[in-house]
Amino acid sequence: MKQDRAEWLLTRKIHEPPRLLYAILMLVARLLGKLDNTHFTYNAYPGREDGPIVMIANHASRVDYEFVGPPCWPKRLNFVVGYNEFFRFPTSILLPLMQVIPKKNFTPDRYAVREILRAVKSGCSICIMPEGMSSITGMAQPVIPGGAKLVKKLGLPVYYAKIAGGYLTYTKHCLDRRKGRVDVTVDRMFTAQQLAELSVEEIEDTMNRLLAHDDYIWNETAKVRFRGKSPMAKRLETLLYLCPRCGALHRMVTEGDTIRCEACGNAVRIDDTYTLHPADNCVSPVRVTDWTIRERERAAEEVRRPNFRHSGRVEVGVLPERKALRGDATSVIRGEGRLVLDLEGLHFDGTLENAPFRFDIPAVQLPTYGMCTDISRFYLFLDGRFLEFYPEAGDVLWWDHLTEELHRYRGGKWQNTPYRHTEP
Repeated sequence: MKQDRAEWLLTRKIHEPPRLLYAILMLVARLLGKLDNTHFTYNAYPGREDGPIVMIANHASRVDYEFVGPPCWPKRLNFVVGYNEFFRFPTSILLPLMQVIPKKNFTPDRYAVREILRAVKSGCSICIMPEGMSSITGMAQPVIPGGAKLVKKLGLPVYYAKIAGGYLTYTKHCLDRRKGRVDVTVDRMFTAQQLAELSVEEIEDTMNRLLAHDDYIWNETAKVRFRGKSPMAKRLETLLYLCPRCGALHRMVTEGDTIRCEACGNAVRIDDTYTLHPADNCVSPVRVTDWTIRERERAAEEVRRPNFRHSGRVEVGVLPERKALRGDATSVIRGEGRLVLDLEGLHFDGTLENAPFRFDIPAVQLPTYGMCTDISRFYLFLDGRFLEFYPEAGDVLWWDHLTEELHRYRGGKWQNTPYRHTEP
């Protein structure tokens, strides 16, 4: 029987990307960068380094290849990309051709680590986004556990790109592109000798410190106007789900450039610099990220309650075996049931592919979820299998915040850092 895509991916041996095809991709990336009004500042030049390198960056958006590939040319990078992207057209064709390495996010992945090590041994340069997923809120997430250990093991010079404006151009809550400006600063993070001398903890701390970024703080100084075809508040209620005045959850609605609470009427306008303006007698945090931090603090309070429990009906999606997904689809719906998060972890009871299905994942083993496109569904890997959940209530980011804060409260490895929400 012919292999399905999942089986085929595990048999691939990674090589250096083909020269001609990669050169064409870099031309396209440069063109797209110009369309996004991208400006590069070089404190170091990774393309001039003798031998292979590791390139990393804060994961600002879904198009970060525009911002990290061109600074490394003529080096050809083997990008490490989310496993699920190999099941969507046209990336299902392009990524294998470009010798991209699939990684199952937020879970141990022996294949990915093996091929990264093998590729480096053969002289390839690697590009890794150590947060594991593009930013949901405009802030950089802490480095996923194991990232610093892998970088140290590779033993190559490490360069990095600090991307500012990438999230505001391609937000996670609204998939519409908004043109403004993107500033990319390129520098060296470690020499090979420094990696050999530093501990894993020191490497991780440096990565978190140098990659820390908040697009909203950046734009308070940059004052870039971002313009697109859709209103600025489009789908903002999926990101800002907590009313800052009355504390109601999931009562926010948007119209035009305004987000308003149905429970108390509190209204806030967002302008084309992403600055918040409360209406008369209304209240608002200073920044969008201040708002999301309040949501996270609320989640941290919830998971500390002795009877904490959050549940909801969900549909369950899986990856197709052979035919690639089209358009905005990220999975095929094959099940449904009830998802429950409590002090012990995440639980599901329902059906999958016409059979009873349930699972339990301890909180310490579940740091966060992945989100393929926007804030409308989330995924995880269960014993290596991709499962995507579509909550009936639409409370995706609430699930995400609760799960991350529960993981931290229960002593999980992926803890917060003092650098978050800052500009070093």
